[in-house]
Amino acid sequence: MPIVDINFLLNIVLALIMFGLGLSLKREDFQQLFDQPKSLAIGLFAQMVILPFVAAFIVLQSPLPPEMQVGIMILSLCPGGITSNLGRYFVKGNVALAVSLTVSNALLSLFSIPLVVNLCLRYFLKGAGGEVASLPFWNTLFEIFLVTIIPALLGMSAKRKFGRHAARIGKWVNIVLPLLLFCVFGFKFLAGSQHGGTDMTAADIWLLSPYVISLNILSMLVGFVVGIPLQLSYRNRITIAIEVGLHNTALALIIAGEKLHNSAMEKPALVYALYSFFVTFSVAYLLVLIREKVLKKSLDLSDH
Repeated sequence: MPIVDINFLLNIVLALIMFGLGLSLKREDFQQLFDQPKSLAIGLFAQMVILPFVAAFIVLQSPLPPEMQVGIMILSLCPGGITSNLGRYFVKGNVALAVSLTVSNALLSLFSIPLVVNLCLRYFLKGAGGEVASLPFWNTLFEIFLVTIIPALLGMSAKRKFGRHAARIGKWVNIVLPLLLFCVFGFKFLAGSQHGGTDMTAADIWLLSPYVISLNILSMLVGFVVGIPLQLSYRNRITIAIEVGLHNTALALIIAGEKLHNSAMEKPALVYALYSFFVTFSVAYLLVLIREKVLKKSLDLSDH
């Protein structure tokens, strides 16, 4: 399969992710942007400002090659697209806040990704020799807009127009999407770089695993802890932790592979995808259990 084919399929998968997100959105969801301004602002601050510094701290402490360091930074800049429903089902998070964060992050990332990725390319690759690659700002912004915002708007339009039929479409998207993602990620793992893969080896997985897992866990802890001094509810802090902790690996692969044509930069996103859902919801579940134990203990003490 030529490289253009696998990258085209990856764009389709990302567009389907965002289309599925659009199918789940309601007009009332956007009212939450104004109903919960403090929680939204804190979540966005954690995602857009603190998280890149956390990722930079991790990679600067690592012995990773510069291209992989850039790949981790790219991953940290790609917000999740379908975490809202996951938060609802797994840890009973604040779905309205999750949707608001997802929508806001998707819009802000149009600007943050090309800007910060170019800064990372110049910083991490400056000593690597040769010409340093770059992302054309407006072209990248427009192309991300085409595969994220436009499909989400189409999903919202389809839900408004077709109602119950749109819900059926959403079910099919939820079935087809994991299969497509599995195929694309499998191809990226197994194929050589000349065919659109990454030449991934067991040594690469072993090398990258501690750092992408650390990024996942620290992202969640940052998202959770940042709301404590500002007195956010436990439910909202869990929601922000999940939103900050999960990243859109499909978008990261598009940036690293299709836009920058660097298979080494794709590897962190692929290795991250091996662990992310398990790590994210394990950490979230532990936080919920701790909360329940604290509440139970306080109730027991009050009874005495």
